[in-house]
Amino acid sequence: MPVRKDDEVHIERITREKVNGSTVNVGINPSKVVITKLRLDKDRKSLLDRKAKGRAVADKDKGTKFTAEDIMQNVD
Repeated sequence: MPVRKDDEVHIERITREKVNGSTVNVGINPSKVVITKLRLDKDRKSLLDRKAKGRAVADKDKGTKFTAEDIMQNVD
């Protein structure tokens, strides 16, 4: 399977020093990374809150498609 340069994650403070003395970022495979702390700015937090509110409304209506009265109306 070919590996592309785009398939790497670069993390702050993880660098390697080259032979000529310059530092370069070390690429890490995304499947080997675990998020331990999430830093949210206000825009991202408001987006997540908005999505959560929409999911709560959708979950409230879930399972109430038919009522007992609706079923009994169709029975002869």
